[in-house]
Amino acid sequence: MLPLTLTLNISPCPNDTFMFDALVNGRIGTGGYRFEVDFADIEELNRRVSADGGSGEGSPDICKISYAALPAITDRYTLLDSGSALGSGNGPVFVTRPGAGEIKTVAIPGLRTTANLLLQKLYPTITDLRPMMFSEIAPAVARGDVDAGVLIHEGRFTWHEHGLELVADLGVEWDRATGGLPLPLGAIVARCGLPPKVVRDVEGLIRRSIEYGFAHPAASREFIRAHAREMNDGVIDNHIALFVNDNSLSIGPEALRAIEALTGVTF
Repeated sequence: MLPLTLTLNISPCPNDTFMFDALVNGRIGTGGYRFEVDFADIEELNRRVSADGGSGEGSPDICKISYAALPAITDRYTLLDSGSALGSGNGPVFVTRPGAGEIKTVAIPGLRTTANLLLQKLYPTITDLRPMMFSEIAPAVARGDVDAGVLIHEGRFTWHEHGLELVADLGVEWDRATGGLPLPLGAIVARCGLPPKVVRDVEGLIRRSIEYGFAHPAASREFIRAHAREMNDGVIDNHIALFVNDNSLSIGPEALRAIEALTGVTF
């Protein structure tokens, strides 16, 4: 068959680049598929699949999204069984600066992000939310532009470097609130117009790519470092270890229950 080119939109964070390295860099065979890859911030990815930002001809075929964005796009996209990022007793971190006092204003990495949904579920009295690029949140908190912030990606590992204090790990709070369910953070979705065979094939390719990454952990390092905001190998390793796991290979029953609990989407 002639090569089929699919657009693939993912974030530059280490868990995505680790999972997709083998797929996009030719370490595994992709059969009759080619992938045009574009990297974007998670909130931009959420926008691209949304009704107001991504519907129509320009919609990506395969896209990383926040699980919080899933309920609004189920008429246009379907959740893939492989490629998800779920935490276990860990997640975005809620931080403030020493002596900040009462927390009123909170910087978030986007209104459609799981980080924001978690904050609203766990701290419903906080309503003054300030969306900004995830990498700008810790500096903004340190400067006093906002009282606190929710950090994702590499920022959840480096907040102490900005002299900040931990209010809560929202993954820990989710664990307590749900009796130990994993925390659904990021998902991979496929455009509904794709043929079912293509969707199944892509699921299998993503799974094989992750398996290759697990078997050859050093192979993806150059690719990861080319896109990561944080170059420290320890931070990169911790990021991957926390968020790439068995649920990334295939969403298990417990993870499905967690997705339903977080988003209200049933399967």
